[in-house]
Amino acid sequence: MRPACYSFLRRRTVGQTLQTTAAPRHYRVKRSFTDGRNNVIDKQMNSAADAVADIPDGATIMVSGFQGSGMPNALLRALVDHGAKDLTLICNGAGPHGTQQARLTDAGQVSKLICSSARGRSDEPTPLERLWRAGEIVLELVPQGTFAERIRAGGAGLAAFYTPVSVGTDLAEGKEAREFDGRSYVLETALKADFTLLRADRADRLGNLGYRGTQINFGPAMAAAGATTIAEVGEIVDVGSFAPECVQTPGIFVDRVVILPDLR
Repeated sequence: MRPACYSFLRRRTVGQTLQTTAAPRHYRVKRSFTDGRNNVIDKQMNSAADAVADIPDGATIMVSGFQGSGMPNALLRALVDHGAKDLTLICNGAGPHGTQQARLTDAGQVSKLICSSARGRSDEPTPLERLWRAGEIVLELVPQGTFAERIRAGGAGLAAFYTPVSVGTDLAEGKEAREFDGRSYVLETALKADFTLLRADRADRLGNLGYRGTQINFGPAMAAAGATTIAEVGEIVDVGSFAPECVQTPGIFVDRVVILPDLR
């Protein structure tokens, strides 16, 4: 069954009677969308390999989703195969061992990880923990609310913001501190990326996205904060196939879309 927003109803009141009519399936749109050079806009890519082929060594990459759920696993696998190295990875967590995200770190392609959770559940150290203890990877831990706001600030064009989170802890060491209305705050800088990889349920060729479930975790914020956003999706639909208010990430923030299976 589709989410409610895909089959909504149009309502109008006549006196005290509520009349309901089904909304049309398609919306009136321009027949073609072109860029400034009169080229038809079509952001579809042929494969995951093509979508990540220009990610260079040393790139900063944001990955949406939550600990393996709703993540762009097919794109991550393609990135492992691509072999780009010395990457800075910005994601919610390090990812459980065996996931596509963990494979990227285990392969030694990540030199710095910015996340909210890096500790494995096992008593044995994970490959990431061994790399960190050996000094082969830089780990920056960020409280999850601050993590989300740093990404949102990056997408909004803000350089930094003050927050009371982490005041008086090791995480606040070396950061600028100020007092507002009798309360202490620390300065947190915004997060931006060269590339954002995300998973969505559907897209059109203009890059408008609709999510399902945990796919939406960090997706809209990271899409805005990435210089180039690549979305793997379950299907690509005609422009106008879903209601404008159901577009959860506008195509202006998305550069490439590719149909890929939802790998686990």
